[in-house]
Amino acid sequence: MRRHFLLIIVIVGVVCAVQGARAQAPKAPYTTWRDYGGGADSSQYSALSQINRSNVNTLQIAWTYPTGDTNNYLFNPVVVDSVMYVLAKNNSIVALDAATGKELWVHDNPRGRVTTRGINYWESKDRSERRLLFSNSQFLQAIDATTGQSISSFGVNGRVDLREGLGRDPAKINAQSSTPGRVFENLIILGSATNQEYDSAPGDVRAYDVRSGNLVWTFHTIPHAGEYGDETWPKDAWKTVGGANAWAELSVDEKRAIVYVPTGSPKYNFYGANRRGANLFGDCLLALHARTGKRIWHFQMVHHDIWDYDNATAPKLLTVRHDGKLVDVVAQAGKTGFLYVFDRVTGKPLWPIEERRVPRSDMPGEQAWPTQPFPLAPPPFARQTFTEKDLSPFIDDPAERARFLDDIRHARNEGMFTPPGLGNTIEMPGNNGGSNFGGAAVDPIHGTMFIVSKDFPAMLKLTAPASSPSPSLVDPAVTRYTSPFGFMITSSGLSAIAPPWTSLTAYDLNTGKIRWKIPLGQVPELAAKGFTDTGGHFPKVGPVVTAGGLIFTGTRDRTIRALEVDTGKALWNVEVDAGIEGIPAVYEINGREYIVYCAAARATTHTHASPGHPASTAPIPGAYVAFALPNSPTR
Repeated sequence: MRRHFLLIIVIVGVVCAVQGARAQAPKAPYTTWRDYGGGADSSQYSALSQINRSNVNTLQIAWTYPTGDTNNYLFNPVVVDSVMYVLAKNNSIVALDAATGKELWVHDNPRGRVTTRGINYWESKDRSERRLLFSNSQFLQAIDATTGQSISSFGVNGRVDLREGLGRDPAKINAQSSTPGRVFENLIILGSATNQEYDSAPGDVRAYDVRSGNLVWTFHTIPHAGEYGDETWPKDAWKTVGGANAWAELSVDEKRAIVYVPTGSPKYNFYGANRRGANLFGDCLLALHARTGKRIWHFQMVHHDIWDYDNATAPKLLTVRHDGKLVDVVAQAGKTGFLYVFDRVTGKPLWPIEERRVPRSDMPGEQAWPTQPFPLAPPPFARQTFTEKDLSPFIDDPAERARFLDDIRHARNEGMFTPPGLGNTIEMPGNNGGSNFGGAAVDPIHGTMFIVSKDFPAMLKLTAPASSPSPSLVDPAVTRYTSPFGFMITSSGLSAIAPPWTSLTAYDLNTGKIRWKIPLGQVPELAAKGFTDTGGHFPKVGPVVTAGGLIFTGTRDRTIRALEVDTGKALWNVEVDAGIEGIPAVYEINGREYIVYCAAARATTHTHASPGHPASTAPIPGAYVAFALPNSPTR
């Protein structure tokens, strides 16, 4: 009996030791990079400080991993323990040794479109189950994070069709965003990128069980009959209208179990006669119960959006000192150039927001909302007007310059909420201006925020389909007017507005004031002529802030930069072989701090076609590039 008792003790001890090895001691806050953007709160902040102001200029390349193709990538790596997960090799999920860049395994994704900006990681409490969750060709999938093998018990044969359950024909809609969702407890919470057309899917926010793939809850961003906000739409709009979707990043307050969801415009983007009303919950910041999807509070940034002014950036969670008290807040930057700051729990704005009258629409059937919300503080981070005096000085061809001047002078131009019409209409900061995905970071402890933005005017002009009768002879509610996005790009491939085209703005959200603002990046062709303060062209980059007093970011000019947080001064930069998009990752392995970039974007001004000047299709020499200090300490 005594032997059996001792044997039992030994077995129990072994089991406990194994479980203890699996369940590692928790890391200090903000010292890992296990989630897209660094954490569920989307802070894009690292508390690691081995790399700091005093030594950043000695950074060296620690390793590189070529993407293995010539595709464009902007993936934010996720690092768990000593393993990094990236996208490479024709959109495959690849596991790397995070200290050396050595390839560990590859999971092919042959079906096409993948969640290109990041991935979700989940593990059970005892760490016996570890999963990566991502979307591929409209299906949510789960694979084993240790082997890369598909998990067949998830959904149906390892997949969940995201087009199901939206009340539309699954074969005719899109329901997958390029942005990953957020894992909370045993749920993965997802938004979607519906598409830009009249027949797009509704933007339901949904949560699925990470083990089974079963749908757990749904929040209807176009309310169904009898639901809160239903009166802000025409009757039964949810059956036909699409959009109001969350294609950008979500954020989670894990302590309070609140998910913050930024939504975009209802569809169609630039004409809304089929959706008269304020259109809740389009262009809102939503605070939902993460376990149930129930609405806690919301704020609508744009009523009845006819400009495509999506909330495209993650809501940022941080703590500020306001009126002498510490307040947990959520800050939302938008395409409009406005920054909104709310009490995270109540939704009360920290500074006044006033409704101001805006121009009326002259479109048949359109009823533009008469007012829009304008924050009185903080001040905007982007330019919100574009007139002939703002035209770029870098338009060398006199005929081209005269054409732009004539277009501007004769366009309707009454501010950022000028409704699109049958004639030219100026839109500024533009439907692709302001802040976009990944484009902001915060120091959640000191109450500071850093926003990358672009000033990118557009010229909108609505037309009826060629097959339709004259607009004056048809029911305007069923005429499907459309407009191109209207990016105002010159023959050089650059924006028509005078630089800076890209800026980085630093806010102190304890006071609601701008601390500094700088042009971010440059255009190599102009820099060679001595014009270095232009800002880069068409950025899709995200900054990362560290406790070492640094902001790390990159641009299309193939340059990686470290900036000083208090001034924006560049302390270090290095050129790589391709342009930079997406968010870098900061992590530590065996006492050595690393920062890794996805350098796999086009390093060119010709990102979009203009008359006589096609967009570049040159192969991209992409790679993941990791930096560390020379002779960094190891444990």
